[in-house]
Amino acid sequence: MAKGSVRKKGKKWYYRFYVEDESGRQIQREFAGTESKSETEALLRKAMEDYEEKKFVAKSENVTVGSLLDMWVEEELKPGNLSNGTVMAYQGTVNRIKQHPIGSRRLKSVTADHLQAYMDFLSFGGTNPDGTAAKALSKGYLRLFSAVLQGAFRFAVFPKRLISFNPMQYVIRREKKKSYELFSVDDGDTTSAPTITHEQFLKLTEFLKAKENPALLPIQIAYYTGLRIGEVCGLTWQDINLDGQYLTVRRSIRYNGARHKIEIGSTKRSKIRIVDFCDTLAAILRAAKTEQHKNRFRYGALYNLNYYKEVREKDRTYYEVYTFPMTEQAPDGYKEISFVCLRQDGAFEAPSTVGLMCRAARKKVKGLEDFHFHMLRHTFTSNLLSNGASPKDVQELLGHADVSTTMNVYAHATREAKRTSARLLDKVVGGA
Repeated sequence: MAKGSVRKKGKKWYYRFYVEDESGRQIQREFAGTESKSETEALLRKAMEDYEEKKFVAKSENVTVGSLLDMWVEEELKPGNLSNGTVMAYQGTVNRIKQHPIGSRRLKSVTADHLQAYMDFLSFGGTNPDGTAAKALSKGYLRLFSAVLQGAFRFAVFPKRLISFNPMQYVIRREKKKSYELFSVDDGDTTSAPTITHEQFLKLTEFLKAKENPALLPIQIAYYTGLRIGEVCGLTWQDINLDGQYLTVRRSIRYNGARHKIEIGSTKRSKIRIVDFCDTLAAILRAAKTEQHKNRFRYGALYNLNYYKEVREKDRTYYEVYTFPMTEQAPDGYKEISFVCLRQDGAFEAPSTVGLMCRAARKKVKGLEDFHFHMLRHTFTSNLLSNGASPKDVQELLGHADVSTTMNVYAHATREAKRTSARLLDKVVGGA
């Protein structure tokens, strides 16, 4: 008789038991049950009885797209070699799919038409099940949803053998047909990424200074370096070279919604890059460092220190971030880390709190009604390209995968450069 057991992961129970594979070896197979332990134990008994009688694992009638996605995350995604950031993005996508009616559909009844309709809904927008309007997703988000569904349904075919073929192989990503008015008087300029003017940036910094808000320093760093919000908050003083006026981007800090922890991870491209900065930012950083030393003495025993802890789960390593008062001894295994962006009491400034302050600025600062943190990255890039910086240099400063990404996103910023290039022909004609 096969041996089996049940275990709880999150809110749901899972059952597993040993079966023979094609070579006769004993391997353990696990299946999603329900949120009830007794119901899951009943599913286990039924599955083992079917296996003993027929020598194959019965395909549960209760397997839905949602439960398949849960199995895929636990058995293939987490133990894989993708970065923690990518795994977190995939998990977030899984949760969104499960909220849609397709997540409740029984796996054996799902067809390519169902999946195509869902992908079209994501591509073009429509109406959510609750009656609210759903906007079309960007190409980047669509790639995430497609990758998750492709991976999960391939996993359902093999090794799980829950279905005999992958219906996602017939699904295509459709886009709205682009059109334009043939007789329009519009100049047809490419829409650029949203930016802010230097005057708006000064208004924003004055607003934050008046509130003595710790989001000020992350915003200043991003404006003068183009770093992403997680990269800014992940900077340490060891990454800053004030004499050489450059910083090294090694890590990013983010909140992992699946684990409910703030973590340090790799950058988006998992590459280290060096970013030079101007005299203005050098002065800002020197002043911030001096102020932090003063705060340490000012707060005394109430001052906080920051630490990270290495945690291993399913052959995956996480670096969790914690804050403890100076008077409290950090537990064994916690290592101190000297973040650049701190609150007055020494606690690190998280991306989420910086984001909250950006939303507050939208309401309080005139002209910043559409502002969000990533606009600082767009502005940095636009300023460089508009003033003649090499696109290749800008690409490396930003950490883009290739220069085409830089040029496509910030095409409007190169308008003056393109105009200058076109007028080079005047010199050719004049010299003829």
